[in-house]
Amino acid sequence: MHCPFCAASETEVLESRVVEDGDAIRRRRECKKCGKRFTTIEKVRGTALWVVKKGGGREPFDREKVKRGILRAIEKRPVSLELIDDIVTDIEREMLRREKEEVPSKVIGEAVLRRLRKIDKVAWLRFASVYLEFEDLGDFERAMDRK
Repeated sequence: MHCPFCAASETEVLESRVVEDGDAIRRRRECKKCGKRFTTIEKVRGTALWVVKKGGGREPFDREKVKRGILRAIEKRPVSLELIDDIVTDIEREMLRREKEEVPSKVIGEAVLRRLRKIDKVAWLRFASVYLEFEDLGDFERAMDRK
């Protein structure tokens, strides 16, 4: 592990603990050269998960892309970043449990909507308006009636 501050390769592990429901290990490290401390997270790399887009294209599953979409929906809403990370992790696990290498983007979008509906109705509506491509006020009204 290289120090992110001075790029030295000798670091010492000060503390290790299991995080994310046992799926990762958090290590607190100290650089032997510059003395600065930093944290690393070790995760097991699972099978590659591919997202099949609406137009038929494929791209690797990107948890940061899912997180960015949720973050846009919760902007200025009382939702913690920790909860967002938990939601993204939960969605990724749900997709991996499908035991298929490819998952339609629609399935991921619906998983996000289900979770947002439970935590914040405004964030849910914001995400739905983009994901479901609302075009006018009627689309918003129909979505609200379905909730």
